[in-house]
Amino acid sequence: MTMATLLFPGLPWLPVVIAFIAVTGAILAWSYRSGGSFARRITLATLKSVAVITLALCLLEPLLARQRPKPGANLVALVADNSQGLTVHDPGESRSRGDLLRDSLDPTRSPWLQSLDEGFQIRRFIFDSRLQSVRDFGELDFNGNASAIGHTLTSLRDRFRGRPLAGVVLFTDGNATDLHGTLPDLTGLPPVHPVLVGKPGAIRDIALQRAAVTQTAFEDAPVSAQFDIAVAGPVRQLDARIIDRAGRVVVATNLSSPRDGTLPARFQWRPEKPGVSFVQLQVRDAEELRRPSTVTNSAEATLANNSRILAVDRGRGPYRILYVGGRPNWEFKFLNRALQADDQLQMSALIRIARREPKFEFKGRSGETGNPLFRGFGDQSRETTERYDQPILTRLNTRDAAELAGGFPRTAAELYAYHAVILDDLEAAFFAPVQAQLLQKFVSERGGGLLMLGGMECFQEGGYDRTPVGEVLPVHLDRSIPTPDTAPGPLRWQLARDGLLQPWARLRDTLPDEQSRIAAMPSFEVLNRVRGLKPAASLIATVTDSGGAELPALATQRFGKGRSAALLVGDLWRWGMKDAAAHADMDKAWRQLARWLVTDVPNRVDVSVEPVANDPNGAMRLQVRARDESFQPLDNAAVSLAIQPILFPGSASTPSTNAPQAIRISAEPSADEPGLYEATFIPRITAGFLATASVTNALGAPSGTSEAGWSSDLAAEEFASLSPNLPLLTEIARRTGGEVIPAGALNQLAERLKATPAPVMETVTEPLWNTPVLFIIALAALLAEWGLRRSQGLP
Repeated sequence: MTMATLLFPGLPWLPVVIAFIAVTGAILAWSYRSGGSFARRITLATLKSVAVITLALCLLEPLLARQRPKPGANLVALVADNSQGLTVHDPGESRSRGDLLRDSLDPTRSPWLQSLDEGFQIRRFIFDSRLQSVRDFGELDFNGNASAIGHTLTSLRDRFRGRPLAGVVLFTDGNATDLHGTLPDLTGLPPVHPVLVGKPGAIRDIALQRAAVTQTAFEDAPVSAQFDIAVAGPVRQLDARIIDRAGRVVVATNLSSPRDGTLPARFQWRPEKPGVSFVQLQVRDAEELRRPSTVTNSAEATLANNSRILAVDRGRGPYRILYVGGRPNWEFKFLNRALQADDQLQMSALIRIARREPKFEFKGRSGETGNPLFRGFGDQSRETTERYDQPILTRLNTRDAAELAGGFPRTAAELYAYHAVILDDLEAAFFAPVQAQLLQKFVSERGGGLLMLGGMECFQEGGYDRTPVGEVLPVHLDRSIPTPDTAPGPLRWQLARDGLLQPWARLRDTLPDEQSRIAAMPSFEVLNRVRGLKPAASLIATVTDSGGAELPALATQRFGKGRSAALLVGDLWRWGMKDAAAHADMDKAWRQLARWLVTDVPNRVDVSVEPVANDPNGAMRLQVRARDESFQPLDNAAVSLAIQPILFPGSASTPSTNAPQAIRISAEPSADEPGLYEATFIPRITAGFLATASVTNALGAPSGTSEAGWSSDLAAEEFASLSPNLPLLTEIARRTGGEVIPAGALNQLAERLKATPAPVMETVTEPLWNTPVLFIIALAALLAEWGLRRSQGLP
């Protein structure tokens, strides 16, 4: 409120006034020296003195001076919420919140606007995810996907910095989508007067508040969608379902509705195809869905928060695995058959069928390298003559004649083409030093997977202690544990605690079923003993020998960017020899172990998507990591992104014409990481989005492609809560010195703003000496004195 000051321009008359009051006071004291009780005489004298003093003060020409906002010099911002949240109907209202707000801002229906315009310059704004200036509020359409109240207030502060902004009138329901528990710094803002749009009260609504997808790349592991359903109002039963892009129901169930509360729920299903796919989660009132199709009206406040689009990424192969064996064995036979049943796994094998022999020099002619006994039979040149000092290897399941033609890879470009390597019955001396170092870098730098199977020439027996390959393994290979003279006896398999927690290590959905399956497994006879696990390793499975000792059977660990595993049992093939059911379980276990090896292994091109923090427009940051054949960062590459919107039947975002075309953008190199390219994408519709990244190197040759998917539900936060958020608006008003104004009190808004200090003020003076107030006070005092005397019978 502005303060008023009392001024007396006629101070030169002050002596006269004092003399007049003194003389008049003496006369009054002599006149009322007798004639009744003392109290009555004092009362009569006081009334007449008030009249005399009031008239005497007029000689001083009293003036009342006060400060007020200078008319037309200050600005007032009227800011209206244009989000979809205002399409909600409050209980008992036939019109939406937005319709009522539009009426309040209509100049033909709102006289308060004319009164406000007389004292201030009005600036009009609407906001949803961003703030924009408008000429009038006829542009309100309530199609905004967000209510960025915090962003709006800070934008107003920055826009009017240094300008005489007297106040902000904010029309909103207070359901901000960009504030998560904290308000931004509001320093520098004038008083904000929120006008609450909407009525607090019970609203009948069903809303999906949270939906998250949990998925793995392992066989038969279902995709899990966990979500919360918020129910307000009388709803007895809920219908929850997941549909695919063709409108087919993937999974559905009925849920008992909580009474005005939140119900957690979960769906599990198995997508038919690998790669990125999209489904839609829907929740409705089951009774409404059972109504005849001719009844279309819903009793809910809105249906915009009843569905979510979910992105599912099951990975896309084929994932390439290199198997290197020291001899043909049954383990490879069963492993190969198991992986052939998975179209996402391709295993190429390099198997030694004959060991290298000691080098023998034939005594023959000078320069002759072949056996002289075969002189004259065929081509005996150095290039074609069989070398008996080298092992004989056979290749299986190779993609072409060139793959593994030179044996185990000696270059990074050749080895890094695989996602995982499996070693079986192969001693450390098989690898040349450069190959052993390359295999270690394959795991630590390329991020591949390495699995060593148990056998006669693996682990400690294969001489891997203190070798580059041994460093990668999760077990200690020193010889401090002596090898027993006798076989350990029947070995019973058992999952350790970490193994029970890993989806890839289990074959059943429940613990009792898994325990029953393990109890029915046959026993094993061959085990590679180790001293123990390395500090960072995890024990997945154990075996118990005939003496009751528990020994490690399967262990894993992270090593650099990759992972390694040690399967110490050397005759796992016995599992599949029991019966057909056990054979199926063994095949599934092999596939899941292989899937674990290749999961999260980087490709030459990888693309990831993450939301931009605190962005009111829901912007997404797309990051593409490009690598060359040696998996070194690829610089000076050209990276393009094709973003395809994925719509669902019946979606509010589905256009009436054909589906939208792919949006093409370019990614720019990042200054933070070599080989990283970034781009920002702002979704404009509620849909799923499939991003395909294509990379070409500096010479223009293609380096690879990759896909990533995500979903954008622009109105999810907007409809998360439908009740007006009065506490937030009260806090905004308190911090800025404003006050919350009820929608019915807008007629007094102009007077409130005029009584509030503004940047540009003016002084207004009003004379009091010639106002009727002073004469009325004097006349009232004289009449009261006369009436009191007459009532007492005095002259």
